[in-house]
Amino acid sequence: MRLLNHLLFYGFIIPISLFPFRILYVVSDGLYWLLYRTAGYRKKVVQQNMRNSFPSKTSEEIEELTRLFYRHFCDLVLESLKLFTISQEDANERIHFKNPEVINKYARENRCVMLAGGHLNNWELLAVAIPGLIEHTAVALYKPLTSAYFEQRMRESRGKFGLQLISTKKAKEFFEGVSPKATATIFGVDQSPPNPAKCYWTTFLNQDTGVQFGCERFAKEYDHAVVYGRINKEKRGYYSFEFFDITDKPRETKHGEIMEAITRQLEKDILETPEYWLWTHKRWKHKRPTEQPAFTQ
Repeated sequence: MRLLNHLLFYGFIIPISLFPFRILYVVSDGLYWLLYRTAGYRKKVVQQNMRNSFPSKTSEEIEELTRLFYRHFCDLVLESLKLFTISQEDANERIHFKNPEVINKYARENRCVMLAGGHLNNWELLAVAIPGLIEHTAVALYKPLTSAYFEQRMRESRGKFGLQLISTKKAKEFFEGVSPKATATIFGVDQSPPNPAKCYWTTFLNQDTGVQFGCERFAKEYDHAVVYGRINKEKRGYYSFEFFDITDKPRETKHGEIMEAITRQLEKDILETPEYWLWTHKRWKHKRPTEQPAFTQ
């Protein structure tokens, strides 16, 4: 299996990654016809998610939104492959940070930050470029891949410019040891929680939704400021990033207040450009427990 993975990586992924962006987008156009027009990759999941999120949209509107999503999704796939060989200079040119002072002020105070966001636009490019664009030490929590081979390749790609990658299984251990170093830890808050009984439940995109509670839990436990990050697509292959303060006094907030504020901001951003969110994942596979217990660590 390792040999097959090795051949796939160096015989297929890396050669594609070496293509210039103009060629990558030609490949992306072909992939769009394959995934959307021919194979219909996860199309039922995508359209069911969209219908539930936008019940007032007509079938024609859902179909048009689906088409626009697959156009972006195919670009995202090829842009993500490009990150295996992209230079730091090229990565930094393709994502512009509009207001880094919002987060950098905490670094100058030697204050750690939770940087929350969602799977909107190209989060993979953000992960690669962010170490050179903020003053904090950038950290990302991630769920380990099932393939040890591609786990290693992913870590090498995302971390090549300084991003520290911490398995979610070692999150507690990491936070216990971060001081006195000022870190900005990236949290994706729009993934389906592994345990519906241990999350914050709210309404998101017109649906009852469980939200993973780690960002708020760790912010309160270690008194880290919370900042929300929004990725905007400026044009094909180019993005911008904006920071928004959520709170610098997490311990003074009520239970769920931080996650509610982050979720509302992410929802607002998705509603503005819904075609750029990751509709292929099964975000709503869990149902709220009949009697949801209070969150416990």
